[in-house]
Amino acid sequence: MRSSRRSFLTGRFLSPEAQAAKEAEEAAARARALADAPAQYMQYSRRAMAAEFVIFTNAGEYENAFEAAVEALDEVTRLEKVLSYFLPESEISRLNEDGPYYPVSVSPEVYLLLQTCKALYEATGGAFDMTATPLSEVWGFMRREGRVPAEEERLDALAKVSTGKIQWFNEDSALQLGCEGMKVSLGSIGKGFALDSAAGILERAGLNDFLFHGGLSSVLARGARRGREDWLVGLHHPLRKDERLMEIPLKDRALGTSGSATQFFWSNGKRFGHVLDPRTGFPASNVLSATALAPNATEADALATAFYVMGPEQTEAFCANRPEIGAIFVLPAGTNVKIVKFGNV
Repeated sequence: MRSSRRSFLTGRFLSPEAQAAKEAEEAAARARALADAPAQYMQYSRRAMAAEFVIFTNAGEYENAFEAAVEALDEVTRLEKVLSYFLPESEISRLNEDGPYYPVSVSPEVYLLLQTCKALYEATGGAFDMTATPLSEVWGFMRREGRVPAEEERLDALAKVSTGKIQWFNEDSALQLGCEGMKVSLGSIGKGFALDSAAGILERAGLNDFLFHGGLSSVLARGARRGREDWLVGLHHPLRKDERLMEIPLKDRALGTSGSATQFFWSNGKRFGHVLDPRTGFPASNVLSATALAPNATEADALATAFYVMGPEQTEAFCANRPEIGAIFVLPAGTNVKIVKFGNV
């Protein structure tokens, strides 16, 4: 076969060793160019669980980023169909319908998540309770029509709330709810669980640097954004969304934020938020937002709600016993706000 001078110059007929060296040098040059380029990123998003789930990756870092992101977002969509309180065909809806009367078997992944909810209920002294749904219903928040219930209504709903009353059947991945009217809702942990599960797909696809959030309130970070050693996540003013109070560096960690800035109502001059204390049956108060930092998004999501209910004093004691956990409170301070931090922030 005859060859041309152009063929040799372009490397078409280089020896295998020379060709490998050439390709390595080209790859190194591309890496240097990317490192020197502005910190650009790719973004992939989908709406699910009443939130916008968004994945950020460094531009040009992974050839399979698009395919992996689509598969990860498919996982979020799948989990919504499994975990949703509002979809009648979900496992949670089936549990709520039949669970008060006899044990209901669920899939192993759902059983493990419900067991995690039980552990968090115990660790937070009941501040996180997946069975708080009857309270949300009687306060009108499940219909987004807030109302102050009568004392009898509140006490009746409160009697149906307690993860501690659930019976567990480990061999069959089954559970029976404690009484008629008890219902499970995973709104305070579902997004975090979805992030962890979907992030596992990204990691198995070889993606080590990405930021993944569900509605901004649940965030999971792996690796770093190009040009940094981590990802920066903004903590916004609970009442003024365009105002950023601080930036939180996040790497191989997750955060969750809980607040009542968007779901509340006024009655007789008093503001009532949608985050309810399952121990008392009243809305939690005196906190504008609570942010939890944890090794995984499932725990961060749930602890954010628990910390909002517990308040700064109880949260400080919790963090003192859990060195891997951090907490950030935004508290009212007259016409301004005050930021208080505990633990590993």
